[in-house]
Amino acid sequence: MRGEILFVLYKLCAIIRKDDKGGAPSLLAYCPKLLHLLLEALLKTHNDTVRFNCLESVKGPLLSSDTQIQISTLHLIFHYLCCVSPEQIQLLVDENIADYVFEIIRLSECKEPVVNSCLMVLNLLSTAEKGFTERLVVGFSTLVPVLRYVAEVPFHPVQHQTLTLVWKGISDSPGIVSVSQIEELVIVLARMFRCHNDGEMGMPAETFITACSIFVALLNSPSFIGTSNLVTSLQETITHAIVACLNISEKDPNQFLHALYLLKEAYAYSPESMNDSSIIELRSCVVDICKSHLLPWILMAINEVDEDIALGILETFHFILLQNSDVQAPQFAEILVSSSWFSFSFGCLGLFPTEKMKWRVYLMLSSLVEILLENDAGQPIREVASNLPTDPIDLLLLLGQKSSKNTFLDSCQCAVLLILHTSSLYDDRLADEKSMLASLEQYILVNSSDLLCGVVDPLKMTQLINLYGLSRAAAKMNHQIPYSPEAERILFHLLNETEWDLPSSRIHLESLKWLFQQEKISKPLSNQILKFCRSNSSNRTQIIIHGENNQIMNLQVISEMASSADNHVARLSVCLLIQLAEEESQEHDIISLVKFLAMITNIFPSASDQLCLHGIGHAIRTLYHNSSCGSSPEASMAMTYLMFNILQSVHPEALCNDEAWLAVTVKLMGSLIPAQSVKWWPDEGLRVVAMFCLILHQSTNKVLVAASKTIFFSTSLASTINSMIHAACSKGPSLLDCDEETSTGENLMFALLLFYFSLRSIHTVVPGTVDWQNFLNPSNRLQPISMVSIHCHDLCRLLHFGSPPVKLVASYCLLELITRLSEQRNTSHEELKSSVAYLTSIMVILKGLVFYSDIRVSTNCSLCLSMILGWEKLDMTGARVIAKNTWWRLIVEEMAISLAAPSLASESFSNHHKPAVHVAVALLKLQKSPEWMRTVFDDPCISGIIKNLEASNISSEMVLLFRELLNSMFLKDEQIACLNRILQECRKRLYTEDCQNDCTDEKIEKRTITTDDLGEVCEYLIHVMSSAKSLDVDCGDLQTSKRLLEEIELFFKTSSKEGDR
Repeated sequence: MRGEILFVLYKLCAIIRKDDKGGAPSLLAYCPKLLHLLLEALLKTHNDTVRFNCLESVKGPLLSSDTQIQISTLHLIFHYLCCVSPEQIQLLVDENIADYVFEIIRLSECKEPVVNSCLMVLNLLSTAEKGFTERLVVGFSTLVPVLRYVAEVPFHPVQHQTLTLVWKGISDSPGIVSVSQIEELVIVLARMFRCHNDGEMGMPAETFITACSIFVALLNSPSFIGTSNLVTSLQETITHAIVACLNISEKDPNQFLHALYLLKEAYAYSPESMNDSSIIELRSCVVDICKSHLLPWILMAINEVDEDIALGILETFHFILLQNSDVQAPQFAEILVSSSWFSFSFGCLGLFPTEKMKWRVYLMLSSLVEILLENDAGQPIREVASNLPTDPIDLLLLLGQKSSKNTFLDSCQCAVLLILHTSSLYDDRLADEKSMLASLEQYILVNSSDLLCGVVDPLKMTQLINLYGLSRAAAKMNHQIPYSPEAERILFHLLNETEWDLPSSRIHLESLKWLFQQEKISKPLSNQILKFCRSNSSNRTQIIIHGENNQIMNLQVISEMASSADNHVARLSVCLLIQLAEEESQEHDIISLVKFLAMITNIFPSASDQLCLHGIGHAIRTLYHNSSCGSSPEASMAMTYLMFNILQSVHPEALCNDEAWLAVTVKLMGSLIPAQSVKWWPDEGLRVVAMFCLILHQSTNKVLVAASKTIFFSTSLASTINSMIHAACSKGPSLLDCDEETSTGENLMFALLLFYFSLRSIHTVVPGTVDWQNFLNPSNRLQPISMVSIHCHDLCRLLHFGSPPVKLVASYCLLELITRLSEQRNTSHEELKSSVAYLTSIMVILKGLVFYSDIRVSTNCSLCLSMILGWEKLDMTGARVIAKNTWWRLIVEEMAISLAAPSLASESFSNHHKPAVHVAVALLKLQKSPEWMRTVFDDPCISGIIKNLEASNISSEMVLLFRELLNSMFLKDEQIACLNRILQECRKRLYTEDCQNDCTDEKIEKRTITTDDLGEVCEYLIHVMSSAKSLDVDCGDLQTSKRLLEEIELFFKTSSKEGDR
């Protein structure tokens, strides 16, 4: 009966409402009470008619076309639900009220305030224990557009309710959300986080938390497909979420933890449908957030944060480290240790001395150690984590106790050693050096009986060596830190008597240096070098050194140590090689050691000095004479590589053992003689010739004199070279096809290079014993003493017919010969033994190469011409020939016209015309220079050249030319004045830039080459040849500035003398 009455009241209310928009205030005031009575009747009645009328009283207004009625009804329901029991809420859900509300939302087109009222009611209905989830599944699609709308309004009144309903729907029923809905939700949420982080739109803490929860639920949804757009939005979201938490002045732990949870879920997200590159990109983004935002923040703000936040960040970092199979985990581990993570971890234990923090810190350190050292290295820490102290000082006290027959204490000490060892590898010191050394010495002393009598664990041995060596290295730097000789004796005895493996260990750079400075442990250190060589040759793990900047280094550091005199690496290596050779050990060990030394000299050329000072020459001689390795092709190749590296980089003062290198040279010569019966040298023979070239090159510094004599006085070697040159010259024009890629061309190149270095060596080692004029005599092929020799006319044939590389080396050989001959004539003032016709034939070849494309060839030929022109014999008989020869005039005119042409100014001052300057200068220096020289260098030409001159483009050759023009009185006063001004500006620029360089052997570029590639070997020898310093010869860019300054000073002196006249 009550339900029927209420139904009548409802109908009456509806009629009054319809007739009078003002309604009946007296009735509406009782609506909440009426609604309460209505639901009470609905709950108690068993009559279907009454039940239907009661439901009609509730649902009817919801279906009204009048929006205001809907809103009022929703308000009534909302106010009622705020103060009723869960049973009454469950009743409305069971009677499908939620479906009506979802329908209102669908038809509302997201208009306020209908949507607001609906969402407030749905939020209360969602608290029902059952039934609502099924209705939410049906109505979920209506919430997505609503969320898009409310998310765009800052602090929208139902923003949080909408997010809550969306989260409940996805989390309770992950399959309800479609792919398109996920894409829309991700975009909406990403924008919310972006606007919140940028300050465009605020977000209350509960809204932030719910938004993070929705994202986590979406990631766990089967419809979340990791497309590139979604992954990009996800990356932006987690970045904005974390940064927003860091920027909030008052940190909300709950909000922070939800953001960290989203970060972890993003890192863990890796469905099968997602490609590997997208997964790597997403995880790299997470690691970058931790590296760029979380890590710097927590390191700086740890003293001010809540423990829950600190634990949350540590847990997130630990979660990443636990994914050890990922590429990002080791990278992140390196990032942490480079930020002194061990010290920070113990700082956390000091700030938050709780069991929860202690467990988290030690478990994380165990995972960190496991990644850094591999092979379950963190297990000792995990086993005793609950028993380890929280203070590093207490760790040292624990280490200093006697652990004999106490397995638990021994386990704790193993964990302590592991922590200290790993932190020290990355320069993260947990205690001062004095305390560390004292604790280690105490550990060694109190546990000496166990260490000396028992079997020491290899890992513990390595950790102990590293920590002790590092502490002693620090004590060496700080003389105020005392050390215990007894503890040192025990440890050294342990190293001498115990098998330990440095190649598979990790050790700090300073500790390694200290070890190799201890002569008392030379034997075990030699064994470690041999182990390293074996492991290196078998491609196993090399010694991994940690030092400055926490970089992993191996052979690089060993090479650096070998190059220094403050340790015994070089001495031990040489002694070990001699020992292996004398004992005729296994060939594999000898070859491995030789290759190791070759790699050292290749990485650090200065190591050659240390090896030579400690007798590497004697070691190589011993190898050749006492070991079967001398006949092994692999060993021979390795020794050749080692000797080549040493000879190309060693300083002359380090080559003190001439006798040993003489024996090696004789042995190599003996290996070369059998090959000399054939037409060409094999590859191994060419490598020997290359080493001979370097020995001869070193002899120019008065070292390896005896070895050099053995080379250039070798009759068999001279005979082979003469045969090669004769065969090559007989080819005529077809010689052009014999380049360095052919056997003929390759052998010819090495023969010419050996001849060049022989010429330079002879000049230094046996000065005055060779009559250089014999090289000009075509009828006399035999020298007074048998030696390596090539005559000038043969070199000219090679210059004319040879390939570009042959032309280059032949030009250097001819220049060296002409230079030595000029020296001899200037000293002895003797007459030339060759005819003018012979010299003219040489000059014909040289003139044709003045404008050759290779500047080195053209310069060498021009210098040869200038020296020949300066010989007295041509002054008398060759002047008329020069005056009538059009080639001379063509060379000079071509140079002058190009230098004076304004349009070619930039090109004319390039290297292309430098060689012709030497010819022009030589012609100007003749007692009677050709009359056409004044026609070529007339006033317009000289003025045009000066006009093109600038302080930045002037060269030493140009100054030389103008100085000789000045001497020959070709310049006018105004031209001299203009030149003085330009040269003063040039000199000022050179002094300002401080561009003076010395052309010394130390300045020769070190090139990394291998003797396997004979082409590289040949290129290097050419490089040495072209960089060598010769009398009055510009050595190229290395001396450009210095020579230019010298020429400028000479010009000023000459001009001042002319002015005095």
